[in-house]
Amino acid sequence: MLVRDSEPEERRAPRARISDVAQALGLTKATVSRALNGYTDISESTRARVRHKAAELGYTPLSHAQAIRTGRARSLGIVLQVGDQDGQRPFVADFLAGLSSAASAENWTLTVATATTEEDMLATMGRLIDERKADGFVLPRTKVADERIRMLRRLSIPFVLFGRTADPESCAYFDILGEDAMVLAVRHLHGLGHRRIGYIGGGDGFYYSAVRSAGYRTGIEAVGLPFDPAIVGGGAYTVDAGMREADRLLAADEPPTAILCATDMCALGVCRRAMALGLRVGGDLSVIGYDGVPEGAWSTPPLATFEVDSRVAGLHLANLLIRRIRGENPADLRETAHARFLDRGSAARPMMSSAELREHVARATGRRSERRPDR
Repeated sequence: MLVRDSEPEERRAPRARISDVAQALGLTKATVSRALNGYTDISESTRARVRHKAAELGYTPLSHAQAIRTGRARSLGIVLQVGDQDGQRPFVADFLAGLSSAASAENWTLTVATATTEEDMLATMGRLIDERKADGFVLPRTKVADERIRMLRRLSIPFVLFGRTADPESCAYFDILGEDAMVLAVRHLHGLGHRRIGYIGGGDGFYYSAVRSAGYRTGIEAVGLPFDPAIVGGGAYTVDAGMREADRLLAADEPPTAILCATDMCALGVCRRAMALGLRVGGDLSVIGYDGVPEGAWSTPPLATFEVDSRVAGLHLANLLIRRIRGENPADLRETAHARFLDRGSAARPMMSSAELREHVARATGRRSERRPDR
């Protein structure tokens, strides 16, 4: 037997419409619509009034209707290259949290996809564009010559770089000034008393690697030290590669008493190799990295490094991309910041001279030193 409630079913209040917001403010529906979508031809004060009134009336646009009307999915896209050894593993969670948080604040969504190769990445981005699942893209880890930029330029799709590139035409970006960090690191090591400061660069072709290498050269010149290619390595962005390059630099006729690395993973490899040779990191050999990966805090001694706030970077990039999609000039959407130096135990005053270090490495590896220690 069916028993009906004694009280009549409460009727749902009618949904607020854009016309209700327009009528309450004495504006046209077109003006309200453009204000809610962030168009810059509507003044900021009017946009704020419209947002306030819409919230007061409980008006929210239907996403599918808005997509049809504006041609936008209100979605930011990012494709992560998961098969890349020099990938975003240490930072991806915080980075995506920042992107998502900033997108949500504007009632946008974040579409995340993965790819294993550069070709796969381009194909995935093309599919997201064709299926209208992203209005624009965040491009992390930019290259000096980047095929993603070429493709998006050709298709007139908005994008923002986490990094920079050789040709900044039509590029909005947010970047951390890695070159300034390298200058600071060289000055710091020089101030501790190091006069043989080596350097190991990052991944070939990436813009961050180019600018950090340039920063090292600038720092060396600034403190009056000669540039010596014998104590400069490159292409090392893993622990194994860092160990390999450390062997090469420490085998030099005048090995470095300090090694500056473009990435933390390389720096951790240098530390591992130094300890295997019986060297005390932060005493016999100083090491500084860049990135602020969690592993560095737990190494022995803790790794001196430059920390990047990935969540804040995500917030900046999402806001810049939304503004770019809304039509702002990319030349007006370029921001930079500095990494924070974590002065930890792996960088200290030298306890060995370069000559003493050479002799120690020669004994540890069974090689005969070709030179006598400096007197």
